[in-house]
Amino acid sequence: NFHSMTAAEILLLVILSVVSFLLIHGRVRPDLIALVALAVLGLTGLVTPQEAFGGFASSAVMTILAISIVSEGMHQSGISKFLSQQMFKLGKRNEARLVFVTVIAAALLSLFMNNIAAAGVLMPAVIALSRRTRIAPSKLLIPLAFGTILGGMATLLTTSNIIVSDALRMAGYKPFGLLDFLPIGVVVVIIGAVYLTILGRRILPARFPAGQVARAERLHAELAGLYGLRKNLSELQVLEGSCMSGINIKEGDWARRFGINILGVSRSGHIAFGPRGDEIIQTGDILLVQGEVIPSEVEICGLKILPRVKIPREVADENVVLGEVILSPRAAVAGKTLKEILFRDKYRLNVVAIWREGQPLSEGLADTPVRFGDALLVQGSPLQMRLLRDDKDFILLEEDPDAVLQPGKASRAAAILFMVLGIAAFGWLPVAEVSLVGAILMVLAGCLTMDDAYRSIEWKAIFLIAGMWPLGIAIRSTGLAGTIADYLGGFSVYGSEILALVLILVGLGLTQLLGSQVASIVLTPIGLTLAASVGVDPRAIGMAIALSCSLAFLTPLGHPVNVMVMGPGGYSFRDYFRVGGPLTLIALIIIMIGLKVFWGL
Repeated sequence: NFHSMTAAEILLLVILSVVSFLLIHGRVRPDLIALVALAVLGLTGLVTPQEAFGGFASSAVMTILAISIVSEGMHQSGISKFLSQQMFKLGKRNEARLVFVTVIAAALLSLFMNNIAAAGVLMPAVIALSRRTRIAPSKLLIPLAFGTILGGMATLLTTSNIIVSDALRMAGYKPFGLLDFLPIGVVVVIIGAVYLTILGRRILPARFPAGQVARAERLHAELAGLYGLRKNLSELQVLEGSCMSGINIKEGDWARRFGINILGVSRSGHIAFGPRGDEIIQTGDILLVQGEVIPSEVEICGLKILPRVKIPREVADENVVLGEVILSPRAAVAGKTLKEILFRDKYRLNVVAIWREGQPLSEGLADTPVRFGDALLVQGSPLQMRLLRDDKDFILLEEDPDAVLQPGKASRAAAILFMVLGIAAFGWLPVAEVSLVGAILMVLAGCLTMDDAYRSIEWKAIFLIAGMWPLGIAIRSTGLAGTIADYLGGFSVYGSEILALVLILVGLGLTQLLGSQVASIVLTPIGLTLAASVGVDPRAIGMAIALSCSLAFLTPLGHPVNVMVMGPGGYSFRDYFRVGGPLTLIALIIIMIGLKVFWGL
């Protein structure tokens, strides 16, 4: 009864209505709306100052923060690239197959770990897969998020499921086991994956966030083509007795002596691109060189021009990438040659071409003075390329977003990842704590720097969840939760199925606005109280509530993983509703049938 509600409950309903309208309308940033809601709740006295800011210290916020850092460590060490390569082998360049592979991979990981952790593990791999296949990330990232949520419905190891199970234990009932969710959950996963593959992907927008349009493809293909890099490539074999054998590349002064630049060295079947100046040339080496090769000059030094290709005509691989740099406005090196500024020794990068006045220059680069307006195509390790960001003379325009910056740290990153997942799966420590420990270990192990850690955090997700957190507290503290319980009790006269359906719909609604964790905390006491009063199996009602809090498909606020993919995928609130609406209906039907078959409702 509206007239029996307190002033605090009515005020809270008004705030909830305004927040919901603004979020659905989409004109104002969600994180800004959340912060405004936090401020209003605090100023009106509906929550205390400690409760208003408590969301910033919540386990959900700390988990997202830590998992972002762990994910960046996986990305920089090459684990994410390995996962994307395996997914690519299964899905090739077929969009439907890639969507299906993404959903199933996410669901499988969610069976054994927290949903946020599963999304954190796969998101860098899926983004890399998007760049490689030129399929818009918006076509893959919602399937990734929804896949983790679907998988979480089949296991106890989901936060909302754990909350409901713990509430059962505290109320004196048998808690859920690890496999209790499997019979209903596995059916939801399979049918949900089929829906997303056949229909859902067609509804999803094809949207590339700014700066993401096939950047890796451009660097590996268009950039090399733009500079005419492959036009002047030749291969030389170092013969027995060559005057260039036994000395390093710097001492050989290849640019001055032959007018060529060494881009790669093939030795014993292994190809090393971007060799350093101290690399010693050995007899039998095959050199990939750039520039105009004059046969008489190289043959006199015991170098043989190979007529047939032995080295792939690429100039980059996983460990050596291409980048584009320009002179900064106040560069002190303008007018000097690359040899004079010791470019190769100082930066450990090769300049393989210079773009000047609309034309590429590829010969005599070491003795060419660099000018303002020049763009330099450089070749080297991703880590050395990244160091150019802080250089006062050069500005890094482009770098490979999928580059493996720490290739030697993959084993350490994998060990840390398995430790985090193992401890979280067995429940030895809270997910937030073990994730934070994993993030710290990633930095200490050298898998990424602290600066990279700060850059990796999705601050929009942090402020969105922290800002919405006090709403859940206010619903309980104002007594609105009790008022809702009294109202729902009237549906018990229609039977247990209708009561379960009503609780599911309420849980579904709360989840979209407040998130699955808050929704389960608010609704579980209400549901167990109703079950006891009307004589329905409390565990069956608990299962209905737990699964309803996993129907987080209609808004990004439903689950933190939805928020995690919102920015990288360039999604709006409407995108979630359009794709998640049919999926929610399908899952709802399966849940109702499953509750009847497996739980006797």
